[in-house]
Amino acid sequence: MKVAVIGANGKEGSLIVKEALSRGLDVTSIVRDAKKSPTDKYLIRDVYSLQAEDIKNFDVLVDALGFFGPAVKEYVPATKHLIEIIGDSKTRLLVVGGAGSLYLDETHTKKLYQQADFPEVVKPLSEEMGKSLDVLRESKIDWTFISPAADFQADGERTGKYVLAGEELTFDADGKSEISYADFAIAMVDEIVEAKHSKKRISVRW
Repeated sequence: MKVAVIGANGKEGSLIVKEALSRGLDVTSIVRDAKKSPTDKYLIRDVYSLQAEDIKNFDVLVDALGFFGPAVKEYVPATKHLIEIIGDSKTRLLVVGGAGSLYLDETHTKKLYQQADFPEVVKPLSEEMGKSLDVLRESKIDWTFISPAADFQADGERTGKYVLAGEELTFDADGKSEISYADFAIAMVDEIVEAKHSKKRISVRW
């Protein structure tokens, strides 16, 4: 299976690359600087210079891009560009999503970022990632959007375990919603290999 990872040198992207390589997948990094590629195979592109010709031979394209500050507005146009270049090909798009757009209950009337106590500094990021999910829902490509738990721990341990959930924010027996970047990477590669959630948003926690 041939996999390309955009943002392969980022904190989450690099862990996804590492996990995929450990399972024998053929991984190509898409990075803006060759020196930052975590793999021997790489393409030097930013998301907007990436073209259909670049990705046509990949089974899966992983979007592990991270936009922060004013750049959060790039989530929607970047997603639209990836949808456009995938077109009617068989390449699947898997997206590292956010927790803020998860629903609070089964009525799906309120999202996590719409809570009064949600941190204002994170709200624009959650809103834009949620909009990019809406764009995916309206597309015709084969996509999967994976949201982490509310507490997404960059330096959390790799336990090798996770609980798979759907559109709603879920908690463990202690009322916690947590996952490490490393265990999120496991869930992402499981979906790459198993392809069980076509055109769906799923979520993962411990």
